[in-house]
Amino acid sequence: MIRNFRRALLPMLVAASGIAQADEASIEKGVNAFLGVDAVASVQAVGYGGLYEVVLKSGELVYTDEAIGFIVDGQIIDTKSRRNITQARLNELSRIDFASLPLDRAIKQVKGDGSRVMATFEDPNCGYCKRLAKELQKVDNVTVYTFMIPILSADSGDKARNIWCADDKVASWNDWMLRNQTPAGATCDSDAIQQNAEFAHRLRVNGTPTLFFADGNRVGGYLPASEIEKELSAAAGRLR
Repeated sequence: MIRNFRRALLPMLVAASGIAQADEASIEKGVNAFLGVDAVASVQAVGYGGLYEVVLKSGELVYTDEAIGFIVDGQIIDTKSRRNITQARLNELSRIDFASLPLDRAIKQVKGDGSRVMATFEDPNCGYCKRLAKELQKVDNVTVYTFMIPILSADSGDKARNIWCADDKVASWNDWMLRNQTPAGATCDSDAIQQNAEFAHRLRVNGTPTLFFADGNRVGGYLPASEIEKELSAAAGRLR
């Protein structure tokens, strides 16, 4: 929806119907009316240029003024600190409560003392997930919870079920991701895979791999081992 909205709104400042001295509820109502659908999740003042942040239910973020005289689809940069205000806010919005993850539905791998924790959402047929698996071999003293979400193909679902139902889930996963050994056929109660897919959708996990760290910080996409180490350290620091 918002992609079509963007095509309609470019360039970035677009005139819309005005509402004088609107409060946040009125802004929500006005933006929904402008879009023609119930798309707004939240509205709040941002303290920059009289703008209001409008978070859409899609997870995307735009800005408007109190009169809804224009809508800004772009990023706010603080010129004094050079801080990307929009990206910082998106990071905050995408953060989760790590304790809310259904870890019993994940493949658990403990390396070293396992003292640091992270979770990944992966498709067995995801090429970048295979690259990630190789990088994770270089990271020690970490517990990795892997949620399989077969979103790329029907074959992804077959592989996910066979891995989940294997006598040794960790070995089956690593044999496939690291050594390209196709998981043997296996059957069991594999409802966890569908439940994980639904849970990932609620978290707005739209691609694989997606990584979450102990403080709830999200990173979308592949990371090399050096960057994973930085994220693990940063998460530990934020939790102190």
